Amino acid sequence: MLFWACLIAGLSRPAHADPLPAEISQFRVERMTDGVFLSAAIRFDLPPAVEDALLKGVPMFFVTEADLFRDRWYWADKKVVTAQRQVRLAYQPLTRRWRVTASSGASAGVAGAALSQSFDSLNEALISLQRVSRWKIAEPFEVEPGSRHNVELRFRLDVTQLPRPFQIG
Repeated sequence: MLFWACLIAGLSRPAHADPLPAEISQFRVERMTDGVFLSAAIRFDLPPAVEDALLKGVPMFFVTEADLFRDRWYWADKKVVTAQRQVRLAYQPLTRRWRVTASSGASAGVAGAALSQSFDSLNEALISLQRVSRWKIAEPFEVEPGSRHNVELRFRLDVTQLPRPFQIG
């Protein structure tokens, strides 16, 4: 059964500027018996400074956040759940391989299982990074049957996890 959803493509931005403009090209939310699942395709190009830092061995962290809201006619929508997925992209100079490590939690700040994959090229690693497939964002008991829900999806480069010298400016 297709889950009622609407996408608010509010890509979150750091206080100074958006270092990674991204576009959500595909978006699908499904309500199944074992939870609510989100699939999306996020298109972006790495800025030259980010790619240069990656080639020098500095890992980059990308965060995908999904907020599930229950639609209410009498008041502002109620936030039901927040899910967060963190992906670490790193280059291994000795082996000349790219490593993508994805971890997710049911709510922000909660660590979940992690999955790592290695790739021969940056392009292959980015393709893996740009796809979110059947990501569980809510448990079945968290969603009221028969009510309309909205999903807000954000994708960003997490500059707070960079080494201190890279956080300046």
